Amino acid sequence: MSDFIYLASQSPRRRELLDQLGVRWQLLLPDDSEAAEALEAVRAREAPARYVQRVTGLKLDAAVRRLAREAGAPAPVLCADTTVALGRQILGKPADAQDAAAMLRALSGRTHRVLTAVAVQAGSARHAALSESRVRFAAMSEPDIAAYIACGEWQGKAGAYGIQGRAAAHIAHISGSYSAIMGLPLFETAQLLWQAANH
Repeated sequence: MSDFIYLASQSPRRRELLDQLGVRWQLLLPDDSEAAEALEAVRAREAPARYVQRVTGLKLDAAVRRLAREAGAPAPVLCADTTVALGRQILGKPADAQDAAAMLRALSGRTHRVLTAVAVQAGSARHAALSESRVRFAAMSEPDIAAYIACGEWQGKAGAYGIQGRAAAHIAHISGSYSAIMGLPLFETAQLLWQAANH
């Protein structure tokens, strides 16, 4: 068994969370020839849980192929994806500041779900899990939204916010896994890595 894993994610938060678990990791990122964003396209009438699990699987497939092409040292490959769901509506990464503001208006004063899927490939075996948390935003005024948009934290984040940043000032309640809302459910990830190591 290798003493490290490959992390197929560009998220600095996932790196920090693996560090928190004491897991050694090496980045395995897509190259310019891979259309990583295209993998995140939502299908018509796709349920949020099904969507996030499918996207995670596709990203892991791509990462495993990449590792084979690069002839890297054998080690488990970990991939994760997070989405925000308001009912059945999937709120992905905002296209621009206007899109981000619209998402924050939709979340204001309401409870939404944060779904994070994580999957680990070790040899031919794949282990996967899904974490679902609930987050309730307090009502946000237009100045609140404008100030958050101006700080830039919304960029590249599902639902247009990061819980570990300034958005925390507007989050009244969470139920579930804080680390999953950040992007990697630590309990489930530790379980999957244990399964991969003991397969």
